[in-house]
Formats: sequence, structure tokens, C-alpha cells
Amino acid sequence: MANACPSHDEARRGRFPGLPLAMLLAGLAAVAAACLSGAYPASPAQVAAVLGRAVGLPLAAPADPALTAVVLDLRLWRAVLAYGVGAALAVAGGVFQGVLRNPLADPFTLGVSGGAAFGAALSLTLGLAATSGRLFATPACALLGGGAALAGVLALSRLSGGLRRETVVLSGIIAATFLSALLSLVKALNEESVAGIVFWIMGGLQGRGKAELALFLPCFAVGLALIRLYIRELDILLLGETQARQLGVPAGRARVALLAGASLLTAGAVAVSGVIGFVGLIAPHACRRLSGAEHGTLLPQSALCGGALLVASDVLARVILPGGAELPVGVVTALLGGPFFCFLLLSRGNGARP
Repeated sequence: MANACPSHDEARRGRFPGLPLAMLLAGLAAVAAACLSGAYPASPAQVAAVLGRAVGLPLAAPADPALTAVVLDLRLWRAVLAYGVGAALAVAGGVFQGVLRNPLADPFTLGVSGGAAFGAALSLTLGLAATSGRLFATPACALLGGGAALAGVLALSRLSGGLRRETVVLSGIIAATFLSALLSLVKALNEESVAGIVFWIMGGLQGRGKAELALFLPCFAVGLALIRLYIRELDILLLGETQARQLGVPAGRARVALLAGASLLTAGAVAVSGVIGFVGLIAPHACRRLSGAEHGTLLPQSALCGGALLVASDVLARVILPGGAELPVGVVTALLGGPFFCFLLLSRGNGARP
């Protein structure tokens, strides 16, 4: 399996001091574009006036009061949610790559996304979304599914020889395959729910906003807090389990806490937006190439990159089709991620040549 632990010199080489600011500005530009995009027409000046007045600037109100509601109540909150989801997936991807020492690991590796998708599909199939309200029931089932998937992976790993990265990855592959089969079974047994399940699997932010953000933020905060507690141990784990033990690091406990934090970020993101792929692979890789592998730097920059990437992808999903139709944002990220994955494989192959 590929090793994702460069030396300390390699970790520091190529660091660009202005990179966080550049990514933050890119994210703000993407949010501004998101506030402009949609079926309701708006000019940059009108949107700037709406946003300026919202933060207390003495700007003239736009002539169309409905535009204020569209921008502030719909587009802005959707963009903020997209930024948060992208940041969560990017940080989770960086943690998975570090813990598993595998540069191709992402939030899908351990089956957490599959578990969350299965939980959401089960909610839609059983009609819980209709009886208890879609806003709460489907995300809650997605969170439970993601948590159950992680618990199953960790339990299987312990039974098969401990929490070594090889056993964790193999257990994750088993869980992902099993959950994919269960998801197919749910779709086959209830054709009436297939459309909703497929829409969820493709990932989308249509109709999402302030309420979903309120559900997502606790998962985001707790997941980040867990990762922050063990971020130093994450750097040491890159040296290998033997070296980590020699340095007095509780490798097993650190690995479980980091995986739990990353899985909570993933499950929370899937719970409010469906399954959105490749963000957790692209953002950490791009930042690692530019700023090194030290996680105290890598993870915050990955969050900025992932947030900007998903907001920009959501803008593309809204404008790429004529007539106001929207693509699921998961389709856009997959279209971006496929070529990026090929680039990774080709660059790794070229690096292996003498």
C-alpha cells in the first residue's frame, strides 16, 4: 500500500505563505458567484447591495425586495452550507489519508459514506421522512448509519488482528461492499422510493439552507474537536506504529479518535447533502503538494480548499444546464475528480520510473 508519510524536509518543502489567503479569497468569490446564480435574475450590483446592507453597510436597498429574500434566505445559506460540507469532507479525507498512510484514502474508504447513504435510504423507504418530517428523520438515519458503519469496521478490525491500518482498510472495503449490496436491495424492494434514493446518492444541495446548516454544525464542531485533540499524534502516526509506540503515543486510542472525528464529519456532511465524492480526495492532495504534509497546516488549508471547491461545483451545477435545471453537485465533483484521479495515478507512475 502506498505510503503517505514524506520526511520532515519534504513536509516543509513547497510551502506558500500566501496559500491560505488565496484559498479564502477563492472561497469568498465562489460564495459571491453562488449568490448570483439561480433562476431569479440578479446583477452583481444588486447582490452587493443586498449583502452590504445585511452586514450594516449604508448601501441603497435594491429595487426588488423579493431579491433580498432570495439572496439572504436561500442562496447565501445554501452557499454557506456547501462551504461547510466541502470543508468537512476535505478535513475527513486528510485525516483518513494520514491515519491509514494511504494517499488515495478518502471519506468513502471505511464505508462511512455508504452507511450514511443506507441509513437515509432506509428512512425514505420506511416513510419516516413523511411521518416525522424529512428535515429531521432522514439526516438522523444517515448519521446513525454512518456511525454504525464505523463501529462495524472497528469491531471487525479488532476481531481480525487489531487496529492495524491494513486490517482497518480491509474491514472498510468489506463494509462498503456489504452496504452497497444492502442499498441495492432496498432499491429493489421498494421501487416507489428509488427516485428519492438515487437523488440522495448523487448528492445535491437543492432546497438546502439554514435548517440543514443547524443540523450539520454540531457534527462539524464535535468532529473537528476530536481531530484537534489528536492532531500531533496524527503527525507521529505517519512515522509508523512501531515508532509511534516508542515515542509514547497511544497509537490505538489516537487512531480510533481520529477515525471517529473524520467519520462524524463525513456522516454529518452526507446527512445534509447526500453522497458527494472526490472532494475529500482532491483538496488534501492539492494542499499537500503545495504546502507539505504537516497536519497542523494541511488540514486547515484542506478545509479552505474543500469549501471553495464545493461551492464552485454547486455554482456549476446550477448554471451548466439550460432552462434553470440543476445537476446534482455530486455529478459535477465526480466529473472534476475523475481526471484528477487519473493525474494522480499518472504522476505516481512517472515518479516510480528511474
